[in-house]
Amino acid sequence: MAVINILSPHVADMIAAGEVVERPGSVVKELLENAIDAGAHNITLELKGGGATYIRVTDDGCGMAPDDAGNCFLRHATSKLRDERGLEAIATMGFRGEALAAIAAVSRIELLTRRAEDEAGTYVSVSGGDIMDMHPAGCPRGTTFTVRDVFFNTPARLKFMKSDRAEGSWCMQQAARVALGRPDISIRCIKDGKEEFFTPGDGRAESAVYALLGRPVALSMLPAEGENEGVSVTGFVSSPAAGRGSRAMQFFFVNGRAIRSQSLQAAVEQAYKNTLMVGKFPACVLYITMSPGAVDVNVHPTKNEVKFSSEKRVFDAVYYAALNAVQGEKPTLQMDLSRSTEKKLAPQSYGRTVETPGQTAMELHSPRVRYGAPRTAPRTGVSPIPHRQPVQPVRPRPSKAEVQARQVDITEKTAPAESAPVRVAGEILRTYILAEQGDKVLVIDKHAAHERMIFDRLKAQDRQIMSQTLLQPQTWRPGPEGMELLSANGELLNELGFELEPYGDEDVIVRAVPEDLDPGQLAAALEEICEKLRGGGRDLARDSVLQTVACKAAIKAGWDTDPAELLALAEKVASGEIRYCPHGRPVSVTLTKKELDRQFGRIK
Repeated sequence: MAVINILSPHVADMIAAGEVVERPGSVVKELLENAIDAGAHNITLELKGGGATYIRVTDDGCGMAPDDAGNCFLRHATSKLRDERGLEAIATMGFRGEALAAIAAVSRIELLTRRAEDEAGTYVSVSGGDIMDMHPAGCPRGTTFTVRDVFFNTPARLKFMKSDRAEGSWCMQQAARVALGRPDISIRCIKDGKEEFFTPGDGRAESAVYALLGRPVALSMLPAEGENEGVSVTGFVSSPAAGRGSRAMQFFFVNGRAIRSQSLQAAVEQAYKNTLMVGKFPACVLYITMSPGAVDVNVHPTKNEVKFSSEKRVFDAVYYAALNAVQGEKPTLQMDLSRSTEKKLAPQSYGRTVETPGQTAMELHSPRVRYGAPRTAPRTGVSPIPHRQPVQPVRPRPSKAEVQARQVDITEKTAPAESAPVRVAGEILRTYILAEQGDKVLVIDKHAAHERMIFDRLKAQDRQIMSQTLLQPQTWRPGPEGMELLSANGELLNELGFELEPYGDEDVIVRAVPEDLDPGQLAAALEEICEKLRGGGRDLARDSVLQTVACKAAIKAGWDTDPAELLALAEKVASGEIRYCPHGRPVSVTLTKKELDRQFGRIK
């Protein structure tokens, strides 16, 4: 009896589809890349139901002949390659001939296409990989793909789909990455009848950055440019003062193709060494141009990963382009857009964070979270945000009475009875406390120690954490999957002092924050919280949120700090109550008198 079975072409196609079509966003990416390869100058993407029920991509490219329209759904059918020599220098977005076959195997597709020289176009209907209908049809020059019911015949994959909101956000991210990589092509994205973004296609990278990442991000960018042995790098990197809580705003493009590369991430981040706060990451949009023969894109079916013939050459080109931009920082990127482009881009701001100048807050108990139905009030436009140069934050020196009134338990003036008294000798570099206890000298990181104190106090509370209601609520855009994370953890966030409401499909309104959190730190805190909520159960998520709140609320390095606070922190550390910050870093270093005497040659 035979043990090895020969799979049918249909089953083989469905297995291959699992590599190429991970979710509806994969369909969006492949169809947009096909439109680019067809020479399109204008592309429109339309989505419904998160992309699972309806995706339509329309382009004004070269179109297909009737024979090609039928053959394009066959596996390994491609117009990009003729023989193995073509694999040595791939200059197109697609080339494997797998995408359309994979999409067709797990969905229902309608194709309408016409070349400029043809009087009539071609209509093709495909279901589960089989052509159901094909005939001539009238249509404009170009191609339109309509994909419905993704994974209708693969229930095992369908059950792993996320909510429509999460899948729709992922589709938006994939479309935005493709659009960001090709500023010379105008791409319009419409989700559930609403325009999400539009790029003018004027060939200027700054126009694409402005349209897709938003004005605040664009204004924080520095022009970057460099070349190294045939590798050219252009684009933008963020100012060190505009560090972010994750790598979500790092975009790399090789010959117009969006890629993921830990090596290039390391190159950019190495350029920011000693200029960026710990735990912060630079944003970047970098376009790398090199010979197609020097990069292998045939690494994975999704084509998101590549291999370079000389990794060091590309690393150095990216590193020095970013380093020169950071070291030569001048006034941030000036958005010198044409009047027509400004008019087109003004209503949209993908991934924006809206500041409220003069934000103030009052401490009130947070009402129950209203994370549910969107507000009925009409959405208004976002006022332009004037660019401000980074200002060194200075913590106002509180009075002695104010220090005693704070609920951070740092006002005790005497050390525990079993410990020797602590004397604060001073503060060095406005970062470290220098304290003396018996025959020991303590060097204490004031931020880490204060962060631990706040974290322990918040974690010990068995009731809802007090919050402060913002006099002027702030809006924030979580980005892909962020809305789903905030919705799933709405009860937890409410318990921890946040009050959030959905505001449309992409934004949230923040009406209250924990009492310890500075409203000016809100955007950075929420960005970091979303990143941490992606993994772990409720207890782990709770601790992660509290860590972020404590970090943002704690005394910062470089701030002027009241001597009473320094003493209270030193006493907590000297008593052994505080040893590590919530992230696991030690908060102090101890030197004994004996060690110091040995260093100065007093003893041997």
